[in-house]
Amino acid sequence: MSKPSVYITRKLPEDLVESYREVLDIEMWDREEEPVERSHLLKKSRTADALLTMLSDKVDNELLDGADRLKMVANLAVGYDNIDVEAATDHGVQVTNTPDVLTDTTADLVFGLLMATARRLMEAEQFVKEGNWTNWSPLLLAGTDIHHKKIGIVGMGRIGQSIAKRAKGFDMDVLYHNRSRHREAEEQLGAVYTEFEDLLESADYVVCMAPLTEETNGMFRVEQFKKMKKEAIFINGSRGQLVDEKDLYDALVEGEIAGAGLDVFEEEPISADHLLLQLEQVVALPHIGSATKETRYKMMELCLENIKHYFEEGRVQTPVNDI
Repeated sequence: MSKPSVYITRKLPEDLVESYREVLDIEMWDREEEPVERSHLLKKSRTADALLTMLSDKVDNELLDGADRLKMVANLAVGYDNIDVEAATDHGVQVTNTPDVLTDTTADLVFGLLMATARRLMEAEQFVKEGNWTNWSPLLLAGTDIHHKKIGIVGMGRIGQSIAKRAKGFDMDVLYHNRSRHREAEEQLGAVYTEFEDLLESADYVVCMAPLTEETNGMFRVEQFKKMKKEAIFINGSRGQLVDEKDLYDALVEGEIAGAGLDVFEEEPISADHLLLQLEQVVALPHIGSATKETRYKMMELCLENIKHYFEEGRVQTPVNDI
């Protein structure tokens, strides 16, 4: 019996992939840093039983209509807005993602981004490296405190709750807004459910961790930034499409808010002349929320395990849709 054919859209470490070659016929895109070309992905999907995809790979009706053999798509991320899940379900294609394994790692990064923005760490590093540290002054690169401040978390999923745990370690008051209340977070972390508008007005740090949906797309616009404190710092570790970047830029330039820390953008990757990169009060990262060796290996392994179990047992560990 022939092995299921799997196409992986980026070059993954061979030491991880090797053991799965015994049960899967694996082919990989030959580049790690560059996404697979669309035409090549469409071609490979026609003969693949499974795809292991990245967020940069669009899985839509165009791909699915020509992929008669395709049975599943394992996405190397928690989010799956690159995949038309409804279309995949209509085509009988199982979709999986990688929740849980990256929760703490992403929370570390988001809280670190908050700290870097509040305490102006990137500016301070550049200041030293450029040879500008020639004396001392009372307010040299003075940032703002984190401890005992109010953090407002928009989107209290697993990562949001993990961020709240870190905030409690800094003696912060935790406010949150979510489509449903999390009694466990309220009882264990002292998190206070707050209406969205009230959270914006009260929080010193507004942290966006909501998933990208039709309802949340563009949820942070000029009206929301105007409701925030002048001293507020906005952090986005979710998806760039939740934020109108021009409105954020204007809010920063006009002093509606004090700063922003961003790990995600509307269109990725961004160029060096992106308007938000021109502002010193913005800390920008290249979507590295889960980027530790330990976690990325766990994510890749979970994708491969899902593919293996699907073809061996007809089940997966982390289904996105019901087939």
